[in-house]
Amino acid sequence: MQEQKHIILFDGGCNFCTFWVKFVIKRDKKDVFRFAPLQSEKGKELLKQYSLQADLSTVVLIKNNVVKTKSSAALFILKDLGGFYSLGIVLIVVPKFIRDRIYDVIAKNRKKLLKNESCIIPTEQKKKKFI
Repeated sequence: MQEQKHIILFDGGCNFCTFWVKFVIKRDKKDVFRFAPLQSEKGKELLKQYSLQADLSTVVLIKNNVVKTKSSAALFILKDLGGFYSLGIVLIVVPKFIRDRIYDVIAKNRKKLLKNESCIIPTEQKKKKFI
């Protein structure tokens, strides 16, 4: 049986988001993640399928038909990268309303945080990562 991939939905027009997508792709040694911009047809289809609102400031992780957003999505992505990154999951003990407030502050300022990130140049290997 083929293992289901974890899907990350992100703002495809955001340099900060693109930086983090490239970060995950580079470290996804187990090849468990697939990506789709929230603005894409597939992104819109998944938002509708899981009854989610289109919010470009929110990262969405869909893993085994369970949806995580904002800080929870970020922490579970780190966990699934494994190794040192998986230690980030210890922050799950921080109450969600606090974690999400910090997430929202970063999301609100994300376009200022990383202005010069380049877009993803899709090699054949990277093309497989996008749905």
